[in-house]
Amino acid sequence: MHPSEELRGSEGSDLSGKKIILGVTGSIAAVECVKLVRKLIREGAEVHCVMTEWASKIVHPNSLEFASGNEVITELTGKVEHVTHCGNVPDKADLFLIAPATANTISKIAKGIDDTPVTTFATTCVGSEIPMTVVPAMHQTMYDHPIVMENLKDIQDKLEVTVIGPKIEEGAAKAAGNEQIVDAAIRELNHDLEGKKVLVVTGRSLEPIDSMRLITNRASGKSGLEMAKRAYIKGADVEVWHGDVKGEVPHWIPNRSFETVGDLFDMCESLTEIDAAIVPAALSDFGVKEIKDEKISSSEPLMLELEPVPKFIDELNKKVSTLIAYKAEDTREEAKKAAEKMIEEGRADIVVANSLKDVTLDENRVYISSKEEWVEGSKRDIAEAVLNELKER
Repeated sequence: MHPSEELRGSEGSDLSGKKIILGVTGSIAAVECVKLVRKLIREGAEVHCVMTEWASKIVHPNSLEFASGNEVITELTGKVEHVTHCGNVPDKADLFLIAPATANTISKIAKGIDDTPVTTFATTCVGSEIPMTVVPAMHQTMYDHPIVMENLKDIQDKLEVTVIGPKIEEGAAKAAGNEQIVDAAIRELNHDLEGKKVLVVTGRSLEPIDSMRLITNRASGKSGLEMAKRAYIKGADVEVWHGDVKGEVPHWIPNRSFETVGDLFDMCESLTEIDAAIVPAALSDFGVKEIKDEKISSSEPLMLELEPVPKFIDELNKKVSTLIAYKAEDTREEAKKAAEKMIEEGRADIVVANSLKDVTLDENRVYISSKEEWVEGSKRDIAEAVLNELKER
């Protein structure tokens, strides 16, 4: 058994049973390809690599053979590798991913030129209707060339190629990170929520006391971030509204930040055409009645008068077709009763409830009202279960 098999599916099964051809071209970003191959395998994929001559001068084919467990294609032979992998044949590839893709390779694909193993694979994929994704990487002056930009647009519009846009920094159009690339690959092959517009509201709100102090809670926002990511890879058009969170909001998912519950009410005013909203956010139930503009002195005892904050989910419920709300209570019994009450009152379509005692940074146990059962596992497992319920609707 090749060592790569020990990694297969270790992080998930989103690409289980999928055959991905990775095309590597002559950008310095090719040095990240070994890690990319392994990340694809950890999601269950079978990966085969094809390289241009210039790519093999940057990363040795042996490195990618070690990473993938499969022989690397550096030239086309009598085995007609481009046809056996990407022609109209049994067991053809599910996706052709070119990462990194140089200006030269992008322009050749746009014009139907196939004078390298990678571009020949691309031409074959177009003819056999295999989905193709490219990850541009080049110097910014090359990326800004109007013909290169036109060719990028052409492969998207005419050939229906997915382009994972580069990061423009330090004078370069840098290749997207491996996490974004893998998410995009999964999304390309997953259509559970395709065409649906989903809003995820996550993180904790921060209600001011004075110019320095805040009222907040212990929530991390990780459940919501995982929910947004899972909805994205299932093909949904996702937007994230996030308060204070522990962890990075994926920059490839459109997002806006908020601090107070009042901010959310303001943001909600312009909300239109949302199929579903999912609200794992931990929002304050109370705010200070009189907020001080200056920092309150700590030299004397302080008495704060709190007043209830309006319930944001009730406002959001008026705006969306399906609302999935979250509810936390001290015990599982109380959590289940609270979920059932919210459904009876028509305040949400699905309620995900949990006991505060079950929550950790990475694991949880929740009651999903539409399933009428408890689900236990990682944040990812729970997000998957909730989104499956949304899909059923």
